Amino acid sequence: MTQMDLLAQYRKEIDRIDEQFLELLSKRGEIALEVGQAKRAQKSDLYDPSREKRIYDRLAKLNQGPFDTQTISLIFREIISASHALQEPIKVAYLGPKATFTHLACLAHFGVSVTDRAVASIKEVFHEVEKGLSDFGVVPIENSTEGVVTRTLDLFAESPLNIFGEIVLDVTHHLLSKAKTFADVKQVYSHSQAIGQCKHFLDENLPDVILSSVSSTAKAAELSQSDPTSAAIASEAAGRIYDIPTLQKRIEDSTENSTRFLIISKKKNKPSGADKTSIIVSIQDSPGALYKILRHFSKQQINLSKIGSRPSKRKAWEYLFHIDMLGHIDDLGIQKALEDLTSQMVSIKVLGSYPMAKEHQVQ
Repeated sequence: MTQMDLLAQYRKEIDRIDEQFLELLSKRGEIALEVGQAKRAQKSDLYDPSREKRIYDRLAKLNQGPFDTQTISLIFREIISASHALQEPIKVAYLGPKATFTHLACLAHFGVSVTDRAVASIKEVFHEVEKGLSDFGVVPIENSTEGVVTRTLDLFAESPLNIFGEIVLDVTHHLLSKAKTFADVKQVYSHSQAIGQCKHFLDENLPDVILSSVSSTAKAAELSQSDPTSAAIASEAAGRIYDIPTLQKRIEDSTENSTRFLIISKKKNKPSGADKTSIIVSIQDSPGALYKILRHFSKQQINLSKIGSRPSKRKAWEYLFHIDMLGHIDDLGIQKALEDLTSQMVSIKVLGSYPMAKEHQVQ
């Protein structure tokens, strides 16, 4: 058998497998429609992230290669996303425009079959969900090198919405420009955090350019699209969408650069088995005040993954502590700790319990 014959045989086998795969996908879609009808009859939520997590975990255990687990998860994310679209499209608002990292986080979590809506500000994302115009919202909360997004934290203090999930993206930045060389670039646009994450590269290669902070990395790409003397620090996806060549890849200072995003909703989550709970605690600034809060979690052996503070903006010297802990609000230990805190006349707001995220790699 010649190599040409062997190749033809392999292709015929792939065609046969594709036909089987298509048939199985169709069957899965039919069952997904029946599941949707059953959920409507029971008046239960069509979107259940704890169920999705169990699917991904099960597939990870069953996977024997040659595709790695992340690739399998990406494939099934789109299958699940398309199945949701058959049952009822999921509407998600995000900080736009298209190709922002928040948009990429939205697609990484919900898949491309989601009905996504770009809005101009983080506050508008909250508004969309609060008014029922979108089922979910995606907002940035912190970057591993630049720290927290304070606007998001402040909005949680006054919003009735819950944290429904989190997304962690491994973020890479690229210098997009129609300029041919660094010397031709006179101005660089980007979000202030992205500029901060690429400071060393900019100092070394573009020390004299004008750095212009704009609302998003995608907006930066849009602005530099028509100006060959400008550049944008943005994602590779933004370069494709706005048709701007990549002048230099991966210009971020740290190779461990990730951004965390939160999914917000009116809905609450059931335990998934690997959850995180976020709360806001309001206290007066006084000696030992923080210790008095934390000792209750220590007593219940609750692992706190993050603690941050912000002025309450209601009273002078009153602070809001944002605390993330491992576990679900239904866990007895967490309930006991919060009861003990409440007995101290401490104001507590539970922001939500949600499945812990796995990191996505997006460029």
